[in-house]
Formats: sequence, structure tokens, C-alpha cells
Amino acid sequence: MKDLIADLGVLSSEPPAEQIRISEATSTGKPRKLYIESYGCQMNFSDSEIVASILQKNGFDTTSEISEADVVFLNTCSIREKAETTVRNRLVHINGLKKNKPELLVGVLGCMAERLKTKFLEEEKIVDLVAGPDAYRDLPHLIARVDEGGKAINTFLSRDETYADINPVRLNSNGVTAFISIMRGCDNMCSFCVVPFTRGRERSRDPESIITEARDLFEKGFREVTLLGQNVDSYKWSAAENNKARLEKNGEAEHVVNFAHLLDKVARVHPDLRVRFSTSHPKDITDEVLFAMGRHDNICKNIHLPMQSGSSRILELMNRGYSREWYLAKVSRIREILGVDCGITADMISGFCSETELEHHETLSLMDEVKYDYAYMFMYSERPGTLAEKKFKDDIDEDVKRQRLTEIIDKQNIHSLERNQLDVGKTYKVLIEGFSKRSEDFLYGRNSNNKVVIFPKENKSKGQYVNVLVDRCSKGTLFGKLV
Repeated sequence: MKDLIADLGVLSSEPPAEQIRISEATSTGKPRKLYIESYGCQMNFSDSEIVASILQKNGFDTTSEISEADVVFLNTCSIREKAETTVRNRLVHINGLKKNKPELLVGVLGCMAERLKTKFLEEEKIVDLVAGPDAYRDLPHLIARVDEGGKAINTFLSRDETYADINPVRLNSNGVTAFISIMRGCDNMCSFCVVPFTRGRERSRDPESIITEARDLFEKGFREVTLLGQNVDSYKWSAAENNKARLEKNGEAEHVVNFAHLLDKVARVHPDLRVRFSTSHPKDITDEVLFAMGRHDNICKNIHLPMQSGSSRILELMNRGYSREWYLAKVSRIREILGVDCGITADMISGFCSETELEHHETLSLMDEVKYDYAYMFMYSERPGTLAEKKFKDDIDEDVKRQRLTEIIDKQNIHSLERNQLDVGKTYKVLIEGFSKRSEDFLYGRNSNNKVVIFPKENKSKGQYVNVLVDRCSKGTLFGKLV
């Protein structure tokens, strides 16, 4: 099953929804085996680690072989139709396995479960269990219900669930980098996006639980954490809202922690713990956040700043909350505060409703002005239930969408190479993550700007920081030697 693992490269015409990860095996003598395939964004991968933790405490180990599993979960994504089609095809295959193993329990988790709810159980009858992103604590009870001969579903969206007290089981871990989920949900209501309907309203984790998790990871040998959220820069935790009783008891004043404060706190865990974050919404990233990044060498200088379109009219239809001019001013501010080397990456959509050829070229010209390090680029895919589906006609021909996407990809390939060529001759601090895919004589890691760097192994090993002089590059990778 290992051949199903598809890690996205630094350039892609597919969004993060095309990533697939399979749970690795843990053997602690538990009586049942859990197999998880995770589709989609980093939040889904993080959620699968929460699921594994919950079930590990309820009689399950994990397995990387579906043939060994008693329970199979697909943790799904609804960002595009293709993502859902992939899951449906996979479910057909898994149901074929049940012919030889009828006791196999099959469940769908995540965004697709939340969107389709009972359809999987009642109409299509291809799964035994459905659980939305806020229902993972209920999984032991849902599994028990199926064990008793029934079907089970929980797609309740919570206003306060953050899983802050769950210590995730690190699946597919390299022992060096890890995800920390700091918030859940989204309040932005971009017209093309299904996330607010599948993951609910924004709510933020208690900062102390985040700091504790980061500290625990560092003590276990991890050297980089990525703070995750649908919109990390809208993180806001209020002590008054979340622990009013304690405040009143101790006579404390209201305390609010925003994303800049949180970054500062995590960076102070240890100077050798690198901090990344994803994803930022352009309208919410503040100078305070940028200055916090600038104060700490261990906060990586890379910002994923989804652009989506270079046309102000299209951005308004998308309900993005900013214009082309405002976005470019934000990019200028980032480079003013953090320097021109700060990595900036983006998401781009071709062929959104009513997009003209001129507006497509506005996207290309914005790309020329910014020169992104890399990007996730994809065609518009209408999602049921979104504002765009209700208000606008998906009126751009698929061939036109595809041609525009090709032009965007070609443009980004040029810019990625140009940005990497600027790094040739420079020395970067690189955190080693493992062996190069092509040869164990070479190691790879990433620099602060989130660029992959490959170099000869010599006597170095995973988890170390090294200085690498870049001497050549491709559009996706830097190559160099230890100095």
C-alpha cells in the first residue's frame, strides 16, 4: 500500500487535496487494528493523528496494511470534485475487500463525511460509519454501535471543540517535523469554498496547551513544528470567554492572545525549535505578525498567502475581502519587514465564474509582480452548497479553464526557477529531514524559506542543523555542499 502515498512537490497544478497519506504501524499489543488513509490538507493529516490517539486508548493499534485491519477509515476532503471522486473509487475497492472479510468496518471521516452525511449510509450503503471533523471523540461509541450490527453517524459541528487535551499519535513521522493544530473552522465564507460548511465556525485552542505540545515535541527530539489552521492569522484566544470561572475566582483581568502573541510564545520554547505556520488569509496577516517573525530567527521566513485571482472584480465575487492593489501592498509590506528573501507562496484558481480573458491575464501579470517561490494551481471546481454555486453560473468552458491553468503553471515554473537561481551562491541553515529519494549518499532538508535543499551526506544525520552552500538549482530544488 506504500505506493499510495503521494507527497506533493513544490510545484503543482493540484491543490493540497491531492495528497494522500497512510497510517504507519504501531504495535503495543492492542486487540484490534486501525488503518487510516488521509486525503487533503495538512489539517486532515493532523486530525488523523488525533483519531489514532483516541482509538489507541480504546483498544486499537494502527497498521499500514489494509489486509491486517479490523477498521478502515478514509479521512476525506471536499475541496474539489476530483478529491471526492478519488475517495468514492477507493471506497468501491475497499468494499470489494469486505467480500472476503465481512466483519471489516469501513468509515468515512472529515469534510466529505460532514458534507454528505447520511447519503453514504442510507442511499449508497458503502460505509458503516460516518463521522465529521468535530465528532472524533465519539468514535469508540460509533464503532461499538456498528459492532452491535447497526450503522453509526455523528456529523455534529461544535462551537468549541479543539481537541486541545488530545496528545496526537504521530503517524508517518520522520521524528523531526510535526504539525500542531492551533484552531479549527473558518468564518471567511469565500464564495467558492466548502470549508465553513464542513468544518464550522472558527475557534482557537488554549495557548498553554499549544506551548505544552510544542515543548513536549522538542523534548522528544522534534526540531520543527508547523502551526495549522484554516486561517491561522485569525487565531484569537480569550481567557474571559474560555475560562471565565477561573478568572473570576482568581480576580484576574481579561487576557487575549492573538496570532502574533502565540508565535512569540512558541518561538520561545527553544531557539532550536523551528516554527512554521499555514495557512494565512491575506486580509488578516498583520504587521504585528510580521514583526514577530522578524524578531525570532527560528520563525521560518515563509508565508503561504493565497492569491486566488489577480482581478479585483473576481476577488470581490469570491468574497475574498481584498483587492488586487491591496494584496500587492501586503506583499510589499512583507518584503519591507522581512526582506526580499522571504518565501511567498500562493494558491491560484483558473476559470472562476465569469472570468474573462483579460482578467485571466491580470492573474498572470500579478504573478509577474510578486514572483512566487511556488504555488498550488488548479481549475475552478464548483462545490455544492457554496455561495458561488447558489449565486453564480459556472460558465467557463473546461477547455478554457485548462488552457488558462496551463498558462499559469508555465508562468510559475519560470518564476520558481528565477527565485531559486537567486539562492545560488548563498549559504543556508538547513534542518535535515532524511535521505534524498534518489540516493542514500545524499540528505535533504529545508531552509527557512521552505525550499528543499539536497547535499552530500558526509557524516551528518537526520535532525541536525547544517550550513549548506547552494551551488546549483532546478525549479523545485536547491543543491549544494556542506560548509
